[in-house]
Amino acid sequence: MSADEGGNAADSDFDSSEEPHANANQDVIAVDEDDNELDLVNRLEAHTGEGIRHRAFTCLVFDGEGRLLLAQRAPGKRLWDTSWDGTVASHPVQGQTQEEATEQRLEEELGITPDQYDDLRVTDRFEYKRYYENAGLEWEVCAVLKVTLEDTSLDPDEDEIAGMLWVDYDHLHDHPEWYRQLRLCPWFEIAMRRDFDES
Repeated sequence: MSADEGGNAADSDFDSSEEPHANANQDVIAVDEDDNELDLVNRLEAHTGEGIRHRAFTCLVFDGEGRLLLAQRAPGKRLWDTSWDGTVASHPVQGQTQEEATEQRLEEELGITPDQYDDLRVTDRFEYKRYYENAGLEWEVCAVLKVTLEDTSLDPDEDEIAGMLWVDYDHLHDHPEWYRQLRLCPWFEIAMRRDFDES
């Protein structure tokens, strides 16, 4: 395990000649429990050790029949690689609204452009902290956004998305054991449970 995967150089096979992870050159927005901005912090530092609470979002993409698009995270992802998300998740940068950040990621990851929908909205927000194997963790105040596609044309980026699956949202919630082999991302499981609890 290299140092940029959350280990200590003293007890790992860290090779100082390794290329730094791409996240080492990015920042995320550190926040308090009420999602008030505190500072900019290094993205890699926020996801290693004990972590730093930061702002994030997940977007649930639906079609006109109420089906949800699940997207499998690419194998090159450092955390929750090959797990299934519903549908994209990321971090806004300083000065970006959650809606602006989501629009950007929908287009970058799935080729979904704003002319394919007109109802992108924030529906929920929650804090969670979860560790992933020995590679790091997520500690986020996560906004949940929803959008319904009028045009379901997709052009996924294989560096971001390994697979896609349209599922009946109610069926997924009512029978999670039938989808266990998909290994759902923890933030999506929380968002979905809260969605049904509060409806």
